[in-house]
Amino acid sequence: MQFIITAHDGADMLEKRMSVRPRHLENLRNVNGKVICAGGILDEEGKMAGSVMVMEFAGRDELDEYLKNEPYLQEKVWEDVSVERMNVVILNGGRIGQ
Repeated sequence: MQFIITAHDGADMLEKRMSVRPRHLENLRNVNGKVICAGGILDEEGKMAGSVMVMEFAGRDELDEYLKNEPYLQEKVWEDVSVERMNVVILNGGRIGQ
């Protein structure tokens, strides 16, 4: 099951985001094969202000376990997080789903 996670940073979190970012990226590497795509949401100045990740987990419980260990949540960088189920149909121009 695929999920899209959209997370917006709290106010004035850029410096903290950047200090926590190595742990966040390591956490993503630790769930090898679960990340379909991931990247930063940019503000009008081109600075990171949040994240979007498309990930695949067996179910919501597995995703919640991942989020429990997510450094941006633990360190309160992300203020507003939404999770929606997603059906990835095309990846890099190739059809992968229905």
